[in-house]
Amino acid sequence: MNEALQQVINRNDTWQGHLAGQVLSANGDSHWDEDRLSTGYSTLDKELRSDGWPLGSTVEVLSDGCGLGSMGLFLPAMEKLSAEGRWQVFIAPPFTPYAPLLKARGIDTNQILLVHPKSREDLLWATEQALRSTTSSAVFSWLGADEYSYSELRKLQLAAASGDSLSVLFRPQEAARNHAPASLRLQMREYRKVHILKQRGGNQYIDVTLPPSEDVPEHPQLWEVPSWQASPGQASPGQASPKAQPAFSFA
Repeated sequence: MNEALQQVINRNDTWQGHLAGQVLSANGDSHWDEDRLSTGYSTLDKELRSDGWPLGSTVEVLSDGCGLGSMGLFLPAMEKLSAEGRWQVFIAPPFTPYAPLLKARGIDTNQILLVHPKSREDLLWATEQALRSTTSSAVFSWLGADEYSYSELRKLQLAAASGDSLSVLFRPQEAARNHAPASLRLQMREYRKVHILKQRGGNQYIDVTLPPSEDVPEHPQLWEVPSWQASPGQASPGQASPKAQPAFSFA
């Protein structure tokens, strides 16, 4: 066998297929396939190999903004996880979570834990610790526009693999140019459309449209934008302001 190919196969993060519900790793050992959690959107579940969000593995969501709009994808999962009574951790969120929206979707706001790291190193450390914690059912981390090495991201992937939480990393669209160890990478490039950039063992480079019929009736909708009027000197929604922090909109 080609030596370069053998080196790739020998990597711990190289996936080599599954059989009868088991995954065969590069060293020949087998283990059970990852747990999964329905996304709450049948059109998206249908295209994901695990029929939902993979648990115990990182999911990357790439977008042009700060990832706020992408949060709508995870509201159904957050509602289900809320029943577990564990923390749902928000690390370096660009704005404060919008509590009325969470409550309207059946998410217990008392289980939301906000972490505001002061540096890049603190951000990575806090994310890793939250992923390893058995007290977290979900970890959402905004990594920002910084560059991250493969080894740094793999460290987070390994931390996620040690637990069973929903692990989501928000990154800019530019990150799509670089390889990442996440088992699932999604891009939000159009309204109500998810592009599957990478999926371990599943379909890739396909678009999934989320139809309005899958919205929750009489509740804040997936892409709903709360009305917001900027006063003189304030930034518009989605823009950071040193004096004002608008409510975290999941729209």
